[in-house]
Amino acid sequence: MTSQILIVDDDPVQRRLVEAMIRRFGYEAVVAETGEQALALLAGPDGESIDLVILDLVMPDLDGMGVLAALREREVSVPVIVQTAHGSIETVVNAMRAGAADFVVKPVGAERLQVSIKNALRTDALEDEIRRLKRRASGNLSIKDIATRSADMTRALRLAERAARSNIPVLIEGESGVGKEVLARAIQGSGDRRGKPFVTVNCGAIPENLVESILFGHEKGAFTGATEKHVGKFVEANGGTLFLDEIGELPLDAQVKLLRAIQEGEVDPVGGRKSVKVDIRLISATNKSLLDLVKQGRFREDLYYRLNVFPMTLPPLRARTEDIPDLVRSFLARFSAEEGKRVRAVTPEAMTLLMRYDWPGNVRQLENAVFRAVVLADGDELTLAEFPQIAAQVDGFDVCIPPAPAAHAPTAAAPQPVREIVRVEVRDPNALTLVDGSGEVRRLEDIEGEAIRFALQHYRGHMSEVSRRLGIGRSTLYRKLKDLGLEGGSEDDDPASDAAA
Repeated sequence: MTSQILIVDDDPVQRRLVEAMIRRFGYEAVVAETGEQALALLAGPDGESIDLVILDLVMPDLDGMGVLAALREREVSVPVIVQTAHGSIETVVNAMRAGAADFVVKPVGAERLQVSIKNALRTDALEDEIRRLKRRASGNLSIKDIATRSADMTRALRLAERAARSNIPVLIEGESGVGKEVLARAIQGSGDRRGKPFVTVNCGAIPENLVESILFGHEKGAFTGATEKHVGKFVEANGGTLFLDEIGELPLDAQVKLLRAIQEGEVDPVGGRKSVKVDIRLISATNKSLLDLVKQGRFREDLYYRLNVFPMTLPPLRARTEDIPDLVRSFLARFSAEEGKRVRAVTPEAMTLLMRYDWPGNVRQLENAVFRAVVLADGDELTLAEFPQIAAQVDGFDVCIPPAPAAHAPTAAAPQPVREIVRVEVRDPNALTLVDGSGEVRRLEDIEGEAIRFALQHYRGHMSEVSRRLGIGRSTLYRKLKDLGLEGGSEDDDPASDAAA
């Protein structure tokens, strides 16, 4: 799913011209004729899917400044690009103070509008990512910070909201890289333990002989190498949340002691003389089926039922492809800022590629792929050339990597590094298609209508220039516009002055 842009303009011709440009850029367009209608759309169930607003300042009833004021009052953070035919300095300053991200003057050129849209979307994505990282670092990341357009993911987040209201043990299941730790942090940040310690333990990365010491702590001299006291992860998480990642990898001996610690709310440090009381919120995660491990005798059944009190499953990325564009924009904004690059967008062809790939490594793999693409990028957009490994695995995207020169071949200079070349068929977006999807020739009136719409956009609604370039009279052009539902235009001269063609 590409970005959705809401166009708010009471002029039908200008509204259609901007809509045509936006669709040409590869975005989805939603239109509103009044300020009231725009606010209703943003407040409705589909309001969260709108990524940007292009707002006309001069409208009857509720004008653009009134819409900006209402958005600020309702704390709607969608970026807004305002446009008007009167671009005075005072108007620009007032609009920017009211919260506008950019300002364009009618009739806006395609290149100017495209740059403005890219900048606004990039800035908004970067601000969201910065806010999310700050909340995560402070332990205040909430479930509302996890944006999704997937029905399966939405159901999982609703379950997480309910779990956050209590201290019930939670078991998060899902493939590697789907974001189980992020959800665990959001559950803590949405409950009464927000801002408290969040301690992560990767059970699959702990040496078997150190599991008890790392989890429950040890006293100085308890064993060879114990040169000082260690409190353990349970005590570190006291008052907060203990996140046991990949819990299925925990050895059976450690599972017995973990069960007692959960049941009794206390731990026994190695070499300690007395138990230590702990108050923790326990969240576990696994990329395997714990029930299958129980049947195989590799996981204790009693521990399984202690952990599996409130289970939830995170869907893999391939099952929620509608979230890929938003994830890509967030990663792109962050990595562009970190790497000091001005990469502002992803081309529609590259986004189509990313949405068609299966992503076996899920969100983590997508994040790393965008990171690599930003490092490789030379321009201000990520193209197919920045994702050669992904393109090689998706049908319809031809990738050719030239062979390296033979080692025994005599060369006068050092061999040049092999460059990855992505060959993609590029079609002129301005070319008229004479054949429809079924292979039949299109009707002449449809082709004529498309040509007129393109000419209106290309010459920014200047009717004299449009009629001259199309070789028809002004009155004929106005009649055809009426038939196409495109009445209006720039009144740069009198249409009656031209003879009908």
